[in-house]
Amino acid sequence: MMFQHVFAEMNEMLDEISRKYPVAQGDQKQDLVHKWRLLKHMSDGIIEEWLCFEEKMGVLRQNIGNIDIQDMPVLPEMDSVPFIKGQGYYKLLMFSEALPQFQQLLEQFPESMVGRTYLAMCHMHLEQSDEATEHFKQVLRVATNKRMRSVIYNALGCIEAQKGTFTKAKEFFTLAYHSDPSLPEPLANLEACLNSKGKLIYSNELTSLL
Repeated sequence: MMFQHVFAEMNEMLDEISRKYPVAQGDQKQDLVHKWRLLKHMSDGIIEEWLCFEEKMGVLRQNIGNIDIQDMPVLPEMDSVPFIKGQGYYKLLMFSEALPQFQQLLEQFPESMVGRTYLAMCHMHLEQSDEATEHFKQVLRVATNKRMRSVIYNALGCIEAQKGTFTKAKEFFTLAYHSDPSLPEPLANLEACLNSKGKLIYSNELTSLL
């Protein structure tokens, strides 16, 4: 994708600043400051444009429905401003900014399982495992959607693995896999636990719900 090249260049420039700025002097330091300001300006612009794009996507979905998955139930909260902004921040990995948006969403739609799952994921990414676990368990009490249950079991498995309780983690990954075998993350995470190597995966799966 075209964005991959742009972000690769931005990351390379950021790495250069990180390496050289602590010892830079004179013109080199000024050049690094200029590059930092350029990156900050680009980052702010990308975020603003992305959120505007997400809002337009929300309007389109409201008008014609989900183009990719026409048979999904219509969830009114998905067209709300907090959900659109929260999901936008989430996709940009800005979990601290996304979290209050999903908290606001649940004030408007307290029964929203998707909103509560996103909120739990934000807590999880922010290493607030107790809060994440509580929200995940609330969703599990009422969720019947196999994909959602699989996503949540997988997330709970990751929390337990990060705590070092691998027996519980394996149980959750197994439950996740049996809930929806088409979701690839639980099986990969189970293998990572069994082999004591590999990276736990839980960042991208949530988009498969929508």
